Amino acid sequence: MNKFENLNLIRSESRPTGKDLVTQLFPDFEELKGDRLYGEDPAIICGIATLFDMPVTVVAQNKGNNFEERIENNFGMAHPEGYRKAERMFKLAEKFKRPVITIIDTAGAYPGIESEERGQASSIASCLMTLSDLSVPIVSIILSEGGSGGALALAHSDYMYCFSKAYYSVISPEGYAEILYKSQKSVEEIIDDLPIFATNLTELGVVDKIIEEPEDGISMPLDEVYAFDLQKDLFDCIKSLSKKNIKAHRYERFRKYGRK
Repeated sequence: MNKFENLNLIRSESRPTGKDLVTQLFPDFEELKGDRLYGEDPAIICGIATLFDMPVTVVAQNKGNNFEERIENNFGMAHPEGYRKAERMFKLAEKFKRPVITIIDTAGAYPGIESEERGQASSIASCLMTLSDLSVPIVSIILSEGGSGGALALAHSDYMYCFSKAYYSVISPEGYAEILYKSQKSVEEIIDDLPIFATNLTELGVVDKIIEEPEDGISMPLDEVYAFDLQKDLFDCIKSLSKKNIKAHRYERFRKYGRK
């Protein structure tokens, strides 16, 4: 499978959503809604759950399982209220000393006029500042797409997993083609030049661990052994992070990018 086929695979309706993964990994997940300012954004789901016996806060981007759901969820492209809701969850996690697990799956934050009017940039920046200052471990999982600041707002973490078919980038492949080539070249022509997929990201030191998938990608429900192994890995990762000076670890994690 080449990169272009890979890109189409992770964008297909058969691909599990953030909500699917949350349901599989956290059967007791309790969703909390609203940003306490404007409204509810279904593109991001938030709540509390347990990972084995460990209480955790879960924040996940959710595209939807079919065309109707994707329209309702704006294809996983959150408005400012989605990021404000996420930030509210991060602050609650700090208050109650719950580790944070985020699941990323978006082509980017919604760039429409209404989002800009309601403070899209500042809501993303505020998420980043809040995550930077948490004293609890933060673990991120790139499920399918991790595009631009919309993904970064939830991916400022102490440890990053990435499904083997997923990508994480400062811009979507379409945005890259449009800006550099003014649409003269298609995504299929330029995607092989982009080091944005899981293996590339591990080599760059951005991703800490790849979650291997079958050649035709993951499907729901996850195999019980596969799901348990992922739960156990997350649990062990958080336990390990909890033994560290987490703010110092986070600082060094991001400082090392500038030293390469």
